[in-house]
Amino acid sequence: MSATDQRGTAMRTARADAGSRVAAARAQGAGSAAVTGGRDPRAARPSRPAVRRVKLMVSRVDPWSAMKVGFLLSFAFGVAMVVMVFVLWTILSGMGVFDDINRMIGSIMGDSDKPFDVNEYLGLGRILSLTIVLAVIDTFLWTALATLAAFLYNVIASLVGGLQLTLTDD
Repeated sequence: MSATDQRGTAMRTARADAGSRVAAARAQGAGSAAVTGGRDPRAARPSRPAVRRVKLMVSRVDPWSAMKVGFLLSFAFGVAMVVMVFVLWTILSGMGVFDDINRMIGSIMGDSDKPFDVNEYLGLGRILSLTIVLAVIDTFLWTALATLAAFLYNVIASLVGGLQLTLTDD
């Protein structure tokens, strides 16, 4: 008989012994329930299942998937940034902030042939264009950084073993 067969036989024997012990304990519990009037004293307390803990090691991050996730997250952030700037500009314009700035700068400059208009410099179109350009640049940068971070993590994980996580089943 080979060593593999002996281990398999030992494992089956251990399972059978454990199964017979469980069956004996159930039979004993049923006997005690019959003696106590049909109620099992252990049934009154809810038993908590054992919490499983699994230790996992993140040994490698796929750079391609890190690039895809980085791109999607940075794109979503860019869209949110454009929407946020539009909403902020609309709120400030509705509150009359730009008109107040025009009046304040006009009173500082005094009478001139051409009155100052802040919308020439901070108009909605110009601000949104600048925001879109910044969002595109940020998208490329964050995508490249996510990919580079995955490569660096893989190099470091090969040296030290990676990041160890403990997961529990609550």
